[in-house]
Amino acid sequence: MERIIIDQKILAGKPIIKGTRISVEFILEMLSSGMSFENILEEYPHLKKEDILAALVYATSLLKREEIYSVKIEKI
Repeated sequence: MERIIIDQKILAGKPIIKGTRISVEFILEMLSSGMSFENILEEYPHLKKEDILAALVYATSLLKREEIYSVKIEKI
């Protein structure tokens, strides 16, 4: 994860691509809106394909650690 950093002084501590102010969240939003890797790299030429992949790996690692709890709510 050397491409992703968290610095409280940059974007309020959101995970970003090292050396940029581009957040993992923003990269995921671009991908989910239908932008291809190529489109993103054209719009942000200082990014590399490895940066986009690192954002995906980072997000995946967070989801893998996510814990789901079943809660049963009874009517009173």
